[in-house]
Amino acid sequence: MDTRDLLELNHFQALSGQWWDERGPFRLLHEMTPQRIAFLKEKLGIHFSLPQNGLSPLKGLRILDVGCGGGILCEPLARLGAEVVGIDPIGENITEATRHAADMGLTITYLAYTIEELPEDMPPFDVVIASEIIEHVKNPDDFLKACSERLKERGGMFISTFNKTLKSYLLGIVAVEYLLNWVPRGTHSWQKFISPQDLSQKLKALGFSQQEACGLRFFPLTRQWRLSSSMEMNYFLWAQKSVPISLA
Repeated sequence: MDTRDLLELNHFQALSGQWWDERGPFRLLHEMTPQRIAFLKEKLGIHFSLPQNGLSPLKGLRILDVGCGGGILCEPLARLGAEVVGIDPIGENITEATRHAADMGLTITYLAYTIEELPEDMPPFDVVIASEIIEHVKNPDDFLKACSERLKERGGMFISTFNKTLKSYLLGIVAVEYLLNWVPRGTHSWQKFISPQDLSQKLKALGFSQQEACGLRFFPLTRQWRLSSSMEMNYFLWAQKSVPISLA
């Protein structure tokens, strides 16, 4: 199994030194991360019966971030107390992520692997995150299967991506990449976007019978993201394999 798309990897390799430039090519990821964390914290708290207050509400969870890039999502998860492993096939991304985590005094394990390359004896995870990555892999079905196989029996997956709509093409590609130049041209291919309905069916086939999804809306005047009932553009999907459990 090999889900790597070499054209995609070459594109992101050229940007590897800019992950932590909040005004650079990954500015939108930085801006949407508070909403990613809020959604994740809520769903994990419910599923694993975790306290919502305190300095380390995710303590006790083992989380894998697939396609972690420079660690933009790994770092806030680590600050919330989770044991975080971030993987990315681009070695330069892992170098940048490791450097930045050290500068921030955070303990995060970063590995230059694809999901299918992870050692078989690595302990399974409570949560696997695939945020803004499924639209960049070669075979989404194989990718999701490989992610699923890294979960504990009652683990869960968080996925964020683009819906495949006319609006996502006009705004997510034409406007963002070619008119506003907020994201480098060629970052996304509309043909690789996936609707929440299609993604849900793929996950159900893998045993994820319990799912929740919501949209993400961008307000350009304030440059803020908000959770939304509309999933025409970006959306989040949380899927779990079984009933909620307690870590106790």
